[in-house]
Parts: sequence; structure tokens; C-alpha cells
Amino acid sequence: MDIKDTARPLDGAGVSAFLRSLPARPLLLGLGEARHFVGELGEVRNEVFRHLVEHEGYRSFAIESDCLMGLVVDDHVRTGAGDLDDVMERGFSHNFGASAANRELVRWMRAYNEEHDEKLRFFGFDGPLEYWAASPREALTALHALLDGPLPCAPEELDELLGPDDRWSDEATARDPARSIGRSADARRLRLIADDLVALLETQVPRLSADDGERAALYARTAVGLLRYHHWMADASEARWTRLSAQRDAMMAANLRAVAGHGPALVFGHNLHLQRNRSVMPLGDQTLEWWSAGAIAGAHLGDRYAFLASALGTTGDDAPPPDTVEGILSTLPWDRSLVDARRLAEAVTEPAPRVSRDFRYFPLDPARLDTIDGVVFLRQAVELG
Repeated sequence: MDIKDTARPLDGAGVSAFLRSLPARPLLLGLGEARHFVGELGEVRNEVFRHLVEHEGYRSFAIESDCLMGLVVDDHVRTGAGDLDDVMERGFSHNFGASAANRELVRWMRAYNEEHDEKLRFFGFDGPLEYWAASPREALTALHALLDGPLPCAPEELDELLGPDDRWSDEATARDPARSIGRSADARRLRLIADDLVALLETQVPRLSADDGERAALYARTAVGLLRYHHWMADASEARWTRLSAQRDAMMAANLRAVAGHGPALVFGHNLHLQRNRSVMPLGDQTLEWWSAGAIAGAHLGDRYAFLASALGTTGDDAPPPDTVEGILSTLPWDRSLVDARRLAEAVTEPAPRVSRDFRYFPLDPARLDTIDGVVFLRQAVELG
């Protein structure tokens, strides 16, 4: 099979043709990043999303960023609340607010909503965490405030149990589990309160508006997820980082399933979080394995989840060897291509794995091509943050 027969130019017609080739219309279309902060990939993502909105009925966008901070962006694109500079600063985690492509996306979504009655929605799908985690204060107090009595505790007791936020968000807990308060008496009490609040929410859904119900559900799953994460931050066993990694992706998957309720939606995050297969990561003398958010969401959604992995050819001065998947794709006649991954798996026989000099770039795994629906391939990327 000619490699060109597996691909087409990455444009609106190509995206629509790809969607038509799938067994079902996806509620979630994942577009993965092989590397964060690639300017050209952000531009491609924006073009794809605009096409999906204007021609395929997509109305939601989700990004691998703090789900609670994302509420600031969603308010802005829906209502115009806040100044764009402030929204970009307060509405994104992981420094994603500094991305020119993200800024342009938010600006375009707001401009679209000003002219259309059916509004676009913006979501963050990561938890409020990195290797360490934030305080559960925002999620717990916001959920508590949305519910009616009898409540499991008074606001004053909740505040006292939470204590100073910096005892939760201590970055040193990533290295030293003894620094974590995740298994303290206060944390155990908060986990019981969170469970009671979630149960109470189920009984009060009829009295909540659609917006309040949606936010209460977000606060509920975030509070419970963060307290679970903090519990494993305090664990000193070898299972610690496997459980933490799995918990983070489980929180992402829960948020993605909620986004699917507003689908169809384009989801943008790292390939490793959106892939269908198990994630594998070396850590010291351990090898961690856990199911990714895409694998979990895909298990629930079936054919209604589709995944486009991204791959890059030359990044800076790092060119792929010709016998790697990226090297083979670099022979395509287009600078930006959309590749049928399963046909590609049949066309390339025993390609060599790529070892990139850019430690932040995660090459395509030749053995996993048949778990991907498609590949967005950029022959060259220069704008690397």
C-alpha cells in the first residue's frame, strides 16, 4: 500500500471525511498532543474546531486544564464576563493561559457566541492538581453553599477542618508522603462530609437550576477526587505513584463524561491522557501502569469516543529517522496531514521506534497504531514553548 493512500490533507473536507469514516458520530473527539506548547498544533486545533462548529454541529471544547478554573473561561465565552487578559490568567492552569493559540480560541468562541443564540461551551477536564494537589476548599465550600439543609456540617466546621490552604498544596508532598495531611483525622472527617454532600446532592437535583446542578456535580466529583488524591499522597508504599496517576486520569475521565453530555465536543490534551491503551511510565526503579482518561471514557462511550493522536516530524533541529513512523509520514506531500491510523498500521511494517532529542516529545508507538482512529501529522514544528 502506498503511504499516500492512508492520508489526506488536513483541512475541513478532510476532517468531515474522517468523521464520516467512523462507525458512529462521536460525542467526544479527542485531539491529542504529542508535546505541550507546540504553536503550530494549537493553530491546527483552532482551525479544526472552527470547522467542527460551523459544519459539524460541535458546540463544546474541553482542554487539559483545571476544571474549576475553566468555569472562568466558560462564563466569559457565554456571557462576556471579565476582561480577556484576566480570563486568560485566572481561567487556565499549567501556564496554558500564556498560549497565543488558547487566547485566540477564547476570543473566537466569545465572538461566535455574540452572534449566535446557541452558545459554545468551554470546559477544563483536568483536576486542580499536578504532581501535588490543591486544597479541596473551593470544591467543598461551593458544593456546601449550593445545597439545602439539613447539611452534614456547618460552614464554620468545614472551614476549621480545611484549615490553611498551604497545608494541602505543599509541593514537597510530591517527594515526601510524610508531609501530606491526606490521612489526618481532619482529612478523614472531610471525606465523610464529602460523601454525605454528594448523597445529599442526589436528593436535591430537582430544586436546582440546570446551571447550578451542573456546577454542583462538578464540585462534588472534584471534592471527592481531590480528597482521594490527597489520601494517596500520604501513602508511603510502592503503589503510591501508580494510584496517584490512576486517580488523576479517573478524575479527567469523569469530567470528560460530563462534557459528553454537552456533545459533540472536541477534547484537547496530551496523547498519553487521551489514548485508549494503558499508560506506561518509568519512575526510578519502578514502571507505572494505569488506564488513561481516554481509555476509561472510551469504555463508557464505546464508538461515541474517537481519538486523533498528533505526531510531529522535524521539531527544531530534531528530524525523525526515515525508518520511524514520523520519518515515513514526513514523505507525504502535505505539510499537515490527516492519516487513517489503522490503514497506516497495515502499510508500514516493523517501523523503528523514534528516540527524540526533545525529552518533552512523545513519539508514536508503532505497536499501538491500531488503537488510534487517526493521526494529525505536522511535518515541521518550529514554535516550541
